[in-house]
Amino acid sequence: MGERMEEEELAERCKQKDRLAYKLLYERYAGRMLALCLRYVGDRDTAEDLVHDGFLKLFDSFDKFTWRGEGSLRAWMERVMVNIALQHLRKNDVLSQSAPLDNVPETYEEPLPSDVDAIPMDVLMRFVGELPAGYRTVFNLFVIEGKSHKEIASLLGINEKSSASQLTRAKASLAGKIRAWMKENR
Repeated sequence: MGERMEEEELAERCKQKDRLAYKLLYERYAGRMLALCLRYVGDRDTAEDLVHDGFLKLFDSFDKFTWRGEGSLRAWMERVMVNIALQHLRKNDVLSQSAPLDNVPETYEEPLPSDVDAIPMDVLMRFVGELPAGYRTVFNLFVIEGKSHKEIASLLGINEKSSASQLTRAKASLAGKIRAWMKENR
C-alpha cells in the first residue's frame, strides 16, 4: 500500500477502521488541519488539541462519510474540523468576548489587490490570527469558508447584523495592518 494511496481507497480503508489507513490519513492531512484550526483559535497549543480531538471524531464518524469524487474527503474533514473549532469557541464563550475595537472605523480604505498579493501568505495568516476571536471567526467563515451572514449567525448564535459588522471591522483592521506592512516592506 504505497504512500500515494488514492483518496477514495484511503477513505474506504478508514471506513473499515484500518489502523494503518488512520495513520496515513493523519500524516497526509494533519498539517492542513492544524493550519485550519490555527486560523480559528490563533494559538498553537489549542489548535493542536483541536486537531487531536478532530481526528478522533473523524475516525469515529467515517460511517457518515460519502465519497463524492476527488477532494470530497478533504472537504468533509475540513467541515468536521471547523465544527470542532466553533464548538471550542462557543464553549469558552470566546465569541462574546470580542469587545468592539473602538478605534476601528466601520468604513475603511480597501487595500489594493496588488498589495494583498505582495504579502506572503504566512504574514497574512498571522494578521488574521491577531484579530479578536469574534472578528477572526466571522472573517474565516465568510471569506475563507464562503458562508453567508445568515449561516454564520446561526452557527455562532449571533444576529446577522452583528456578523456583518464584525466582518467589516475585521476587514478594516486587516486593511490597516496590510498598509503598515506595505510601508515597512516596500
